[in-house]
Amino acid sequence: MSYRSTFAEGERAAFQALEMEKTEDWDDKRSRMRKRFVDINYGDRNLYPDIYCDNKISNTKYNVINFLPKNLWEQFSRFMNKYFLLIAILQLWPLITPVNPASTWGPLILIFAVSASKEAWDDYNRYKLDKQANERDVWVVKKGNKTRIKAQDIHVGDIVWLREDDEVPCDLVLLGSSDSQGFCFVETAAIDGEIDLKTRVVPPPCIGLPLDLLHKIKGVIECPLPDKDIRRFDANLRLLPPFIDTDYCPLTIDHTLLQSCYLRNTEWACGVAVYTGNETKLGMSKGLPAPKLTAVDGMIDKLTGAIFIFQLVVVLILGIAGDAWKSAEADKIWYVKHSKKAPWFDFFVIPLRFELLCSIMIPISIKVSLDFVKALYAKFIDWDLQMYDEKTDTPTVATNTAISEDLGQVEYILTDKTGTLTENVMIFKRCCIKGVCYGNSTGDALTDSALKRGLTEKNPDIVKFLTVMAVCNTVVPILSSNGAVSYKAQSQDEEALVNAAAQLRVVLLSKRGATSDQPVRAVADAVETYSKLGLRTMCFAWRELKEDEYTKWSFKFKDASSSVIEREWKMAEVCQLMEANLELLGVTAIEDKLQEGVPDTIETLRKAGINFWMLTGDKHATAVQIALSCNFVLPEPAGQLLHVQGSTQQEIAVSLERVLCTMQISSTEPKDVAFVIDGWALEIALKHHYEAFTELATLCRTAICCRVTPSQKAQLVELVKSWEFRTLAIGDGGNDVRMIQEAHVGVGISGREGLQAARASDFSIGKFRFLKRLILVHGRYSYNRTAFLSQYSIYKSLLICFIQIFFSFVSGISGTSLFNSFSLMSYNVLYTSIPVMVNVLDKDLSESTVLQHPQILYYCQGGRLLNPSTFAGWFGKSLFHATIVFLVTIHVYANEKSEIEELSIVALSGCIWLQAFVIALETNSFTVLQHIAIWGNLLAFYVVNFIVSMVPWGGMYTVMFRICTQPSYWLTMLLITFLGMGPVLALKYFRFIYRPSAINILQQLERSCLTPSSNLSSLESNLKQTDKDLQSPNLVQADVGNVYEPLLGDSASGSKRILGPSSVEFLPSTPQKMLSNYSRSKIQ
Repeated sequence: MSYRSTFAEGERAAFQALEMEKTEDWDDKRSRMRKRFVDINYGDRNLYPDIYCDNKISNTKYNVINFLPKNLWEQFSRFMNKYFLLIAILQLWPLITPVNPASTWGPLILIFAVSASKEAWDDYNRYKLDKQANERDVWVVKKGNKTRIKAQDIHVGDIVWLREDDEVPCDLVLLGSSDSQGFCFVETAAIDGEIDLKTRVVPPPCIGLPLDLLHKIKGVIECPLPDKDIRRFDANLRLLPPFIDTDYCPLTIDHTLLQSCYLRNTEWACGVAVYTGNETKLGMSKGLPAPKLTAVDGMIDKLTGAIFIFQLVVVLILGIAGDAWKSAEADKIWYVKHSKKAPWFDFFVIPLRFELLCSIMIPISIKVSLDFVKALYAKFIDWDLQMYDEKTDTPTVATNTAISEDLGQVEYILTDKTGTLTENVMIFKRCCIKGVCYGNSTGDALTDSALKRGLTEKNPDIVKFLTVMAVCNTVVPILSSNGAVSYKAQSQDEEALVNAAAQLRVVLLSKRGATSDQPVRAVADAVETYSKLGLRTMCFAWRELKEDEYTKWSFKFKDASSSVIEREWKMAEVCQLMEANLELLGVTAIEDKLQEGVPDTIETLRKAGINFWMLTGDKHATAVQIALSCNFVLPEPAGQLLHVQGSTQQEIAVSLERVLCTMQISSTEPKDVAFVIDGWALEIALKHHYEAFTELATLCRTAICCRVTPSQKAQLVELVKSWEFRTLAIGDGGNDVRMIQEAHVGVGISGREGLQAARASDFSIGKFRFLKRLILVHGRYSYNRTAFLSQYSIYKSLLICFIQIFFSFVSGISGTSLFNSFSLMSYNVLYTSIPVMVNVLDKDLSESTVLQHPQILYYCQGGRLLNPSTFAGWFGKSLFHATIVFLVTIHVYANEKSEIEELSIVALSGCIWLQAFVIALETNSFTVLQHIAIWGNLLAFYVVNFIVSMVPWGGMYTVMFRICTQPSYWLTMLLITFLGMGPVLALKYFRFIYRPSAINILQQLERSCLTPSSNLSSLESNLKQTDKDLQSPNLVQADVGNVYEPLLGDSASGSKRILGPSSVEFLPSTPQKMLSNYSRSKIQ
């Protein structure tokens, strides 16, 4: 055994002995089982095999061997795919299948192939990125010399050498840097989204080591097993001879360089690999977030479930009727041949045949169609230049392509404040030093002559205040070659304070210090005054330490920082000893301006019936002032702000009761009521007074929650979701990530706090004002289009299925198919899919009209365009059209000597004609592409069938040539179209002219070719009166649960109100006020 391994084993024993000496509680004993020991620079890998993984990164989901079985397993985990597979297997039984199995197997294999190809392509792209990272060249120390190797060949214990702007290939513990004090700077945006540089420091025993010794350094690092916490690293370091240190050195996250960070403003740095490959903190934290199910997807699942039950009932009834007819009538008909000795399962043959015949009730292509159009919706968002922020060069990005339609159903927006509503550009405005306020008269303390005079005269209080302001922070000063000093800070507030101190000639040069060329009541009053102005406040205090006092405290701090167990809590307890008996110096006030367009955006979205909650970590007064300035809360007398406050359970109970009583009293007046609560009161209210708080929250359109933690933000989002409203959370910082991921729709702002929120979100935007267009334009269009596409897809499948059922009554209820396999497969894949896909270009109203009248979003909220009631209209339409097609076809060809193939083509032609006119009637804005898709598809139907009719063995030989030369065929098509579309068109016309909705009126005005400034003026008074009526507490709310789509109609209103001569239909704007009678189960 070598000297190195013997000494390493001794070090491990020493570490364990030291831990046992410190404490013998169970947590420490258990912790020793959760540690890893890293031997630094231990030499030849062949002599000492590595017990940890290498640095090869793998983010792929599949490999060549497991792709097919794993992908099939995932696809068949869905109920719908299992159902279609069962149907396809049953069709392989010749005795029961009414059509060729290819009619189901073809589309099924195509759909699976498309899904598998998409998965394979995505996984291949991940493989290419992994390969690029794994084959990157890096420098490591081998046998005392620097050697270039591939990144994937790094092992735990290797010393990795980095140069400026290099990417860190794995998790390292810093051992040396080019800075004489052991500092280096890293950019961590790749792991936490924060764009400001972080300071990392070499552990004390390694500071100042020359390069030749760094190449030969030996030691042991005791660290935890790999985890995903990027803000914590509790470890210990001990060096070995000739670098022997009598004590171990505690390590924290400040001593690490994490994978995917970049070395900046530092010539070189080196560190030892402690976590490699997928065991790095970044690798451990990677993973796909839980998929979000949109309201539309949830409703489609429920509707398909209802169709499946309906299908089983139909199959059962027809199966029993078929068996009864077979027993009673089959023997009387000479051309029906049945074996007299039927097998035991003969009773199940007809029901199973009808099951296969009716299986097309559930369209097999609906999922692929929806996935395709949703991907297009996401691209429309990406391509929208009106949501591009030129100032920061930030486009809007849809990172989640599956939930665009949920944007159009948002009813609650929960938003952060700093950086989301505000610019997050901090400007030092005022300060109060020992009770003396500066900047009140000029509005800017930096130009206050009294402050400048006091600094010139070296007023000790002012000098001390500015010195603390310059030094007590995490700001990193960067000295350029020309001698200029710039600052990098993790906090925008700290950067503003340091820059302000520098302008007052107190300049931070390094973290070693700064150079310069009281009544508590007064400070408290200043804090209150500044907060009411919407300024961000921070108090400053100090104390003078004696050397012996600091020495005693430093020993305690070192013990706490060396603990592997509960290090954070132990360090906090020790720090609390230092943060006592402080002298209050004063307070600063920093301005953070509102972003451009925030008040207008909030006002517009509130008109759309969306409720707002502000969730912020700021203090009460600042949050309220910002809320007033951005139209979150209306000032008195139009609005009323209620306060829920207290520090005990009893006080919170009394406050909630008082506020609820006030709500009841003020309900006689049409006021915009909001409430404000802080984090401590919120914690008590949610834990002990949940029902009272929920009642208050549902009665208010607006809530302001201040001093809340990230976990409380997520908790409030979960609370609103429990009321079955669609929620949107928006933020810009890492503390907003949990809230963003918890909401139905998460929106991240790419701001000065970094990209962490944007990366965790479903949609990333540059400024808050883009939220208006994202919801009202893209969200509304996406929901309207998806609602139509999903219901139409089911309608076309029901249409062909009902014709099959009707045909069974004239074919001995035997389960015989009227249509051949090719017709059925082409009907689903070709004839009816292409026209509806171009519906993604349809717009019922122009974008300018939608933005000018946000109230029309009511028609989308609560699932009012896709629910059992609206689906009943499409169900009835399919039954009506199937009846028309079948009866007309049968009666026109009753006396004709026609083959079943001819009858089939006539009925199929009738379906294609009807659907072309249905899509045309439902289309609001025609483009050339839509005309080509609708009418070109109708022409393509004949072209395809003429070609098929030329094939002798296809079963349709010469059929199209025979029927198309008959005048009766074309008269039949015209009759089917007239009878099928006449009532639909008449009902639509009646509603459009005599009972128009607000959308219908806007459409009429748009088509009148009037200018936007004047064409909608006649509607303004109605819309204003609607808002006033909707906010009136005396208004009797209708049961919005009784939303319906009348048979063959297109109205989406669930609550109707006559508004003057225009008869505008509108929906309630305050859904929280009707929570008790808003039966969401009726529409979802």
